[in-house]
Amino acid sequence: MKHFAPSIAIDRLPAPVFAELAQRIGAVKAAGHDVITLGQGTPDQTTPVHILDALKEAIDDSTNLQYPPFRGHDFLKQAVADFYQKEFGVSVDPASEVAILLGSKAGIVALPQTIVNPGEGVIVPDPGYPDYLSGAALAGAYPITLPLLAENAFLPDYNLLDTTDVERARMLFLNYPSNPTGATATAEAFEQTVAFADANDICVVHDLAYGGISFDGPTRSFLQTEGAKNVGIELFSLSKRFNMSGFRIAFAIGNPSVIASIETYQEHLYVSAFTPIQHAATVALSSDQTCVRELSALYEARRDALFGQLKEIGWEGPVPGGSFFVWLPVPSAFTSQSFTDHLLDEAHVAVTPGHFFGEYGEGYVRISLIADAERLVEAVQRIGQLHLFSETVAE
Repeated sequence: MKHFAPSIAIDRLPAPVFAELAQRIGAVKAAGHDVITLGQGTPDQTTPVHILDALKEAIDDSTNLQYPPFRGHDFLKQAVADFYQKEFGVSVDPASEVAILLGSKAGIVALPQTIVNPGEGVIVPDPGYPDYLSGAALAGAYPITLPLLAENAFLPDYNLLDTTDVERARMLFLNYPSNPTGATATAEAFEQTVAFADANDICVVHDLAYGGISFDGPTRSFLQTEGAKNVGIELFSLSKRFNMSGFRIAFAIGNPSVIASIETYQEHLYVSAFTPIQHAATVALSSDQTCVRELSALYEARRDALFGQLKEIGWEGPVPGGSFFVWLPVPSAFTSQSFTDHLLDEAHVAVTPGHFFGEYGEGYVRISLIADAERLVEAVQRIGQLHLFSETVAE
């Protein structure tokens, strides 16, 4: 059998670490153990009924089963513009400032290929979502690490970047509320980002994947910042906000020149999203957002239950302001990987090691709030039985 070697671009892609973790978890389950799986980033709740009803109704209309327009339906782009005006007070031209995406992951990986040339730099947050690196790799771009440090509340400090790297940079990824840290952006952080990007001709891509899941006030959009649209775009996913992860629908919004490049690129890959899904997305954005507030409150209650039990066993860490992730330091005797392995083997609790998210993720693990409060408490109780922390007495 002939062997066809992968392209250089494929060889540059990061290792599929999450698949390896899933195999490890599967092996422990196969051995008959009850594993509490808190390492995934997939919502555990169902899609709201009114969105499912819209999908079903649209499928029953045979005209919706044909090819959609290459650049998506105007009715969804208008719904996006209306949503941003109502939710964030941001005015948007639906014709030139909105691009429909087949999930924000597709946009993340595609974006560097739309405006970054081989050898130019892409600044990626560390710790951060691994696919920021995937997009840079496929574009033949030079990855530049932006350290996100605990002492700065996991917000960007552009003074940490090397001057030579900044001169080389063409694109900057940010993500707040953050995966994996759960940090939320301040107005000052976004203002500094706009100033940095404007001064250095860098395109900002803010990944708002967890918009609406915020515990310390409303989610902040990057585009609410003065001058933001001049220097970049925002990606908005419906996957987490509306529990629509399987629908694969999102959008990019902002700078018209970047939007135009995205749409040109996608015309060569896709014939946009399935029309009934675009109808469902329109209903999700246009309807009352009570379901989103209820979902955010659910994650907040789970967060609070988790941290109540963490206090009982003496495990301290930053309390997330948004997303459904908790970022916790590992005991000093462990690395991120050895601690993850220890919890899986001894407590049958699955978490994600921090180094999966970059060099600066070492020393942490990520826990997902994708199980009910009782299961989260049980997970921490199991970990507590390993006596890895200095236990405290509840007041």
